[in-house]
Parts: sequence; structure tokens; C-alpha cells
Amino acid sequence: MLDTVVLFAAGFGTRMGALTRDRPKPLIEVAGQPLIDHALELVEAAGVPNRVANLHYKAEMLAAHLQPRGVKLSLESPQILDTGGGLKAALPLTGPGPLFTMNTDVIWSGPNPLDLLRAAWQPDSMDALLMCVPLENTIGRKAPGDFALDRAGKITRGGDLVYGGLQILKTQDVARHDETVFSLNAIWDVLAARGRLFGAVYPGRWCDIGHPEGIRLAEALLSEPHV
Repeated sequence: MLDTVVLFAAGFGTRMGALTRDRPKPLIEVAGQPLIDHALELVEAAGVPNRVANLHYKAEMLAAHLQPRGVKLSLESPQILDTGGGLKAALPLTGPGPLFTMNTDVIWSGPNPLDLLRAAWQPDSMDALLMCVPLENTIGRKAPGDFALDRAGKITRGGDLVYGGLQILKTQDVARHDETVFSLNAIWDVLAARGRLFGAVYPGRWCDIGHPEGIRLAEALLSEPHV
């Protein structure tokens, strides 16, 4: 049962410049509310009851914001652990997988991506399912795409699909990984080699809040009517 989400909220947000000097990036406001609250609204609407967030930079501010909402906290100290290491450290709070992992610095416009991903999940054939966005439907994305999909939905690197920062993942390989600090890219490479890494394509639009200009772009996107 997909009843758990891990919200990635530990990063320094250095590309945001002065905006993250006095607060962690997930607490930067977009359209009048913190970025992480936009993610939590999607989580709540999708009915995912067990919510865990990893914290590092200005962790006390995020803890004060998240604890009243019933979010469990995984504090990374003294060092930040990257996405894979952060998920591994949070596993005692998640229960057995599979689970969602979700970046908290993006804005989605369209159908709830968690609902779509859950509907596309096929655990017999998949160990991970990544929500991807066609490059032409992204806003604030400066890099090229990340992935391509074959006819069966299997992912390969390179192509015009951007990873949207949301996936369903079985956690066994994360738990067994030898390193403490590592990226989820290392896990994806293992799963791809097994033929167990898949992608789904998001039909709406998506904005990356990777730099201060992304706030204005995201607010403009949120002001548009959903098609």
C-alpha cells in the first residue's frame, strides 16, 4: 500500500541567494504560502497519511513548521546526506516500502501527480516509477532533459523528459547501499540495469524553483486556469 511519502527538505538552496540566508528553501513563499505547503497539499489531497521530511539546513525552522502538521522528522546531522543517503536515514520512520519520494522545490499545475503515479504503478514489474515532464511543458528549467522512455515505459538516460522530483520507489536497494552519503541516481542505475526502472509522463505543466526568478514564474503558472 502506498501510504508513505518522504519529502526532501534538507538542502541549502544556495542558488536562491539571499532568500535562503534566513530560512530554508522549503519555507520560501510562492503565491502566499511556503513551498513545502504546496507539496503537502498534493500529498493530503492524494490521501497519503504517513509523511516524513528530511531536515538539515535551518532544521529547527522547518521542524517548527512541520511538526504541528503531523510530519515525522529525519534530522541529518552533522552532515547532509544527499537524496539517497537522506532516504536511507529516514527508513526507520517510513515502514516498509514502496513509498513516494517528493522534492519540495517545484510547482505542479494540472492533475495531482501522486494520483497519476499511483494509478500507473505496477509493482510486479517495477522497482521505481519516476514522474517525468516533457521539456516543453517545464518552466524555469535551464538544463536539458534527463530521460527518455521506450514503448514499455522503461527509462534510459538522455532525452527530452525532465524528472519532476516525484517517484514511487521500493526501498530494499536503498537500505542495502554501502554508503552513508549518496544520490538516488546510484539506485536508479542499479534498477535500470535490472530493467526495473520506469517512467510516467505528466500531462500538465511544472515549474522548477531553482533560482529567485522561479518564484515569479511559478506564481504566474499558478494564476493560470487548469486546462
